Parts: sequence; structure tokens; C-alpha cells
Amino acid sequence: MGVTRGNGLLEGLLARLRAGKANSLIPEPLRRGRILDIGCGSNPYFLAHTSFQEKFAIDQLPAANTPDEIAWHSLDLNADPHLPFEDGFFSVITMLAVVEHLDPARLVVLFSECRRVLSPEGMVALTTPSAWSDRLLRWMARFSLVSKEEIEEHVFAYTLPLLGWYFGTAGFRMDTLRFGYFEFGLNMWATARN
Repeated sequence: MGVTRGNGLLEGLLARLRAGKANSLIPEPLRRGRILDIGCGSNPYFLAHTSFQEKFAIDQLPAANTPDEIAWHSLDLNADPHLPFEDGFFSVITMLAVVEHLDPARLVVLFSECRRVLSPEGMVALTTPSAWSDRLLRWMARFSLVSKEEIEEHVFAYTLPLLGWYFGTAGFRMDTLRFGYFEFGLNMWATARN
């Protein structure tokens, strides 16, 4: 099963590392609820490798070989960042290697929507390449180490303080924000709680 569009020798490894990081960030009590993975790709690797009561996926691509336990929703978040779910529906929302593909002007609305559909103690967890790694990723794409198609679609490179600004502007409690780096500093993770 491919984990991204295009080819890249390291894509499978990078998907496993992202999934491992995301799984390590999610507290066990939240796993008794529902998870939404935004931008999961047509083959939702992370959702297939995490444990939750109910699993939901959003991507602009149609599903390909999606396990039955994953409820799929096709949605282009650059066109419309509103989420088709009721308030408080999810305990966790993940966006793994997604925000760099989205229009930054839409990100506050999307984060606000995430906050709306999260339960009162819910959590958002995301990963994104470090801003300084963009040039390296483009070089790696030239040699088919990572997916050229995916890297060419990167719209914006974020820093941890900027991600904090987006979360705060969307209404997340600033005292709940947590940030860090992984994959030798090439990628960042962030979590926010309602």
C-alpha cells in the first residue's frame, strides 16, 4: 500500500515515523472516543495503525482500499475549510504532514473548525516539516528519496511560534499548547487542547 502520491524511497519510513510520533502524543483515555485524521491521503496509514473506538478520515482524494472501520469524507479544505461534523464530535483530530499543503489564509478557519468539533477535553495533534528543511526536502525529491509530487505542493513552511499563533487565534487555550521536533529536527509536532 502506498502512503503518499508519487514515489520516494523514504516515504514508507517517514509515514511510520509520523504515525509513531502521533500515537505517542495521544493520551490513552482519549482513545475511547472518535478520531478524525485530516489530510490522510487515499491510503490512511496512520488510521490503520492506531487504536480508537471510531475512526474518520478527510482527504481531497477519493479513498483507495480503505478499511471498513474508517468513515471516509472527501473534502477540499483549500476550497472550504468547514468540517461536516457536529460540535464536540471528536476526542482527537490529527493532521500529519498536512498544514504545509493548505492555504495559510484558510488555516485559522480550519483550526477554529477543529476546536468546534472537538470534545471539551479534546486534542489536536499535527506534524509538519520544519521551516528550515524545505530546501533539503526539495533536494531529496530531486533524487526520489521523498515524493516530488507531495513536496511540490507545499504552500507554506511553518515555525513553532507561528503554529502557536494560529492555534491561539482559533481560540485554543495557550496554556495547553505543546511543541517539539522529531526526525533529527526535520519535522515539528504540535498539540493543542480545548
